[in-house]
Amino acid sequence: MPILHAVVLGLVQGLSEFLPISSSGHLLLVPWLFDWHDFDSSSIEKAFDVALHLGTLIAVVVYFRRELVVYVREGVRLLIHRERPVNPDGRLAWLLVLSSLPAALAGALFEKTIDDKLGKPGLIAVSMIVFGLLLAVADRRPGDRTLPDFGRGDALKVGAAQVLALNPGTSRSGITITAARFLGFNRDTAARASFLMAIPVTAGAVLYKGLKLAKDGIPPGLGVPMLVGIATAGIAGWVAVWGTLRWIRTRSFMPFVIYRCALGVAILIILATGWR
Repeated sequence: MPILHAVVLGLVQGLSEFLPISSSGHLLLVPWLFDWHDFDSSSIEKAFDVALHLGTLIAVVVYFRRELVVYVREGVRLLIHRERPVNPDGRLAWLLVLSSLPAALAGALFEKTIDDKLGKPGLIAVSMIVFGLLLAVADRRPGDRTLPDFGRGDALKVGAAQVLALNPGTSRSGITITAARFLGFNRDTAARASFLMAIPVTAGAVLYKGLKLAKDGIPPGLGVPMLVGIATAGIAGWVAVWGTLRWIRTRSFMPFVIYRCALGVAILIILATGWR
């Protein structure tokens, strides 16, 4: 794999993992649009995918490092001491873990079906448009709930919505933000909850796929591109988290909706004209 391709894909992963525009969809569309053939086997593709997700995991952990120290400490303390009343930070820590279970189970059970049946350019384009419009509808709803209001029902509902992100083009951050906005959370809380939810689900995916990679070994010639991908995705991911949280303090998610719809329409036109 050329280093330039690793840099581009790292940037794409880092930005689109946290912006509500679908990282999996973009990682499939970019090589398709530019006619890249870097992944001549599933083992190479999955190995590089692990690297990119490790980069974005590092990014979100670094950004929320102070909050995570508190969540982990209080979550462990709650598990051991069973204190009453329940500490809010410890409670939230376990709710974030709970929210990751539906997608983790669905991903493990239907991994082959997802790889074989989903991820086609036409389906990605339609998903970009449909779930972009759904985000627009949700974002127009009033919402004043904040993170301390996040309960068990919210964790299960947003977690269930996260299952839809297994379809490339849906967007994990996009669908979780959409679900949180429908549940009455304000924009900042919806985004923060989405980014924090990314930690357990991404960590689980990296561990699951990383164990397979450790067993099979890194494909020859992919070591340096993987390191470049990790670094690039990590830097871009941190910028995306920081930039999104700053943006939504005073603005809506509408620019992302417009981008999704424009990209979806462009892909459908490309397919209709036979250009690709």
